[in-house]
Amino acid sequence: MLKYNIRGENIEVTEPIRDYVEKKIDKLERYFSEAPDANVHVNLKVYSDKNAKVEVTIPLPNLVLRAEETSGDLYASIDLIVDKLERQIRKHKTKVNRKFRDKGAEQDYFAFADANSNPDAEEFENDSDLEIVRTKEFSLKPMDSEEAVLQMNLLGHSFFVYTDAESDGTNIVYRRKDGKYGLIETN
Repeated sequence: MLKYNIRGENIEVTEPIRDYVEKKIDKLERYFSEAPDANVHVNLKVYSDKNAKVEVTIPLPNLVLRAEETSGDLYASIDLIVDKLERQIRKHKTKVNRKFRDKGAEQDYFAFADANSNPDAEEFENDSDLEIVRTKEFSLKPMDSEEAVLQMNLLGHSFFVYTDAESDGTNIVYRRKDGKYGLIETN
């Protein structure tokens, strides 16, 4: 059974909004052989420019579903989120069913939908988009995060992996959607 935790930032979560979110996300249960016992975390944000951002996270035993969407209409964002989550589930289901086809263990976690019920189900039958098409090896040079950002920009990449000169850990710098930079530090 799905339990909802719906929060609003700069918006009051009214009963109609709550009902709409629950009704839409409840449709995801059809992808499972039995209703998952999970908490659904929904964060609704409304910005001063009237854009609405919806973030949904559903931690499941073998998978964490997460999606976010921003648009001018809160309800449209909710619809788009459900579409993204459905694609994630179908993709994972295909992968799990293929991997555990003979074992009969995890594949029963997902319900088998009728192929005619979803016209784009074939889109996820081939996991070619998960295929690794190129492998690269290189030595990690010790540097600080500023030098790593400069290296990343010189190469024209959106991320850069390096060894931190101080901690000797492997770190990653990346360019965020807002044009700023992020840093991932490993333990």
